[in-house]
Amino acid sequence: MYQTIILEIRAGTGGDEAGLFAADLYRMYTRFSQNRDWKVRELDHTYGGIGNLKSVVAEISGEGAFDVLKDETGVHRVQRIPKTERGGRIHTSTATVAILPKVPPKEVEINPAHLKIDTFRASGHGGQNIQKVETAVRITHLPTGVVVACQDERSQIQNREKALEIIRAKLYQMLQDQQKTSVDQLRRGQVGGAERSEKIRTWNFPQDRITDHRFGVKVGNLELVLEGNLDTLIDKISKAKAPKGS
Repeated sequence: MYQTIILEIRAGTGGDEAGLFAADLYRMYTRFSQNRDWKVRELDHTYGGIGNLKSVVAEISGEGAFDVLKDETGVHRVQRIPKTERGGRIHTSTATVAILPKVPPKEVEINPAHLKIDTFRASGHGGQNIQKVETAVRITHLPTGVVVACQDERSQIQNREKALEIIRAKLYQMLQDQQKTSVDQLRRGQVGGAERSEKIRTWNFPQDRITDHRFGVKVGNLELVLEGNLDTLIDKISKAKAPKGS
């Protein structure tokens, strides 16, 4: 099934190294999508320096996109020696990944009175303004505090529509998470269970190993995976999720 999703990546803890890791993840998902002939379009970005990505939002369209990438959502931890580290010490940094399905307007109704809309000039990768008119749009959903910016499109109207699509997806995900939390709390009350760690995956460069903590999956060739070759990891996770005996 042809699907459109919204990919959002944000640098977490770890300063510049977290921003570099966020950029690595974005490049990985972009190349993975291109290898599958999926369409990738960047909607918004914030750079912290050369190669340092604070956040990015992109739209990915392709056959089965959400089903393939939905398990990428969560906190990704990286352990490696930064290029600027003279002492050879391993640093630990994080980045968050969100995979949101594009939601039809009828699924989530938004009251226009609940929106605060600001406009500004679109910027390039270096942060400089690349347009003389304010085509970029930032929308705040006042009841939830969700803020979305979009600057990829040429017109303010188009950027506004894209920003609304992202807000709609975020609100839909918030509703899903609230329902899941209620179910999880009920389940813990019935059968008990330990709290899970915040991270879903660790990228360990010294050991050339990727570990997915949710499904007990481990793969090597880390650099190859970061070049967009995610298939082996995704296949192993899919098998680990499958019911026993299937």
